Amino acid sequence: VLRTPHLDRLHAEGARFTDFHVSPTCSPTRAALLTGRHEMKSGVSSTILERERMSLKAKTLAESLKAAGYATGVFGKWHLGDEAAYRPDKRGFDEVFVHGGGGIGQTYPGSCGDAPNNKYFDPAILHNNVFEKTTGYCTDVFFGQATKWIDTTRGKKPFFAYITPNAPHAPLVCPDEYAAKYKGQPENVAKFLGMVTNIDDNVGRLMAKLAEWGIEKDTLVIYMNDNGGTAGVPVFNAC
Repeated sequence: VLRTPHLDRLHAEGARFTDFHVSPTCSPTRAALLTGRHEMKSGVSSTILERERMSLKAKTLAESLKAAGYATGVFGKWHLGDEAAYRPDKRGFDEVFVHGGGGIGQTYPGSCGDAPNNKYFDPAILHNNVFEKTTGYCTDVFFGQATKWIDTTRGKKPFFAYITPNAPHAPLVCPDEYAAKYKGQPENVAKFLGMVTNIDDNVGRLMAKLAEWGIEKDTLVIYMNDNGGTAGVPVFNAC
């Protein structure tokens, strides 16, 4: 049902971790990924109520790579603390282009929250601690910004681009043409799969750029998720 030719290519040509597990929800998985330690060791046990904030004592992958001479950038969802001390620019990232909270427009009791009334289309994004109004669908915006940053960085120093789209996170919103690809499925399933297909298109464009720039074979590309399946599970759960 789900059509993802570019991710299929990564699947076919890359090494796969077939006994690989993420944590039950997103913030814990992200904390484990960025620190190389179990999330509880960094104080992250949930996604809300101050339990998503990664300990300020934790050392991140971005910090280690930056110390080794890498340029570091994050594009999309952070969800490890929205207060100033917890933001990516204090955790080893040179370039920061993120939304707040767990999903665009979401705010919870405490300090976890995005820009008020933010939307998936034309979202306001925190770019190096200044909010910018963007144009387009959020996933396209995140990959577009990451691609531009890589283009300005490549050749100058090695880079670490942490591209973290919020899709396919609820609320389920995608361009109409993507939902239309799965017409006949329940509405939320069509939108969920449409969001995944949009990610696939963006991965394809990024891989094409790496090839165009002549750095495809010198760039390690890792694709993973931070959570289990949701609306697509009754239809397809093998991605």
